[in-house]
Amino acid sequence: MGDSESLQPPPLTLLDRYRGQGFTALYTTTVTVAGGEAGHGRASGIARSDDGNLMLDLRLPVALGGPGSGTNPEQLFAAGFAACFHGALSLVGKRSRVDVSNATVAAEVSFGRDPMDGGYALIAEIRIRMPGVARHVAEALVRDTERLCPYAKMAREGIHSIVRVID
Repeated sequence: MGDSESLQPPPLTLLDRYRGQGFTALYTTTVTVAGGEAGHGRASGIARSDDGNLMLDLRLPVALGGPGSGTNPEQLFAAGFAACFHGALSLVGKRSRVDVSNATVAAEVSFGRDPMDGGYALIAEIRIRMPGVARHVAEALVRDTERLCPYAKMAREGIHSIVRVID
């Protein structure tokens, strides 16, 4: 990126309420995982995005008996959740004229056993720091951010998911 191209936050118009009849995609990406050496996406997979900007080795973390020498789905989900929440918080702060430029968002994602069905589940905890912002103001900003952030909405309400076999 040259000096003439500086990174800019998205416009506040992203906060405008949508009034369409159905879901309207604004951006779509595809990440494909292949099994790698072990033939198992989680243990030895390679994740690649359709635009080539993401290419990662996936490995089981040490806690699950793996070598830990790559990333894993929980880290990827935590990164996406934290990035989305931080971006939404930045927009909400700007709209409210509150400086949240020093804010940090940490997403802790735990993979574990689910006593409800005997399978597996994820638990996510989002921790936000806003240095210099009064606690009551920070709490109000976070409440508004939870309503805006699609990752928070997905965690709260679920996600429309289509799983299908293709040729």
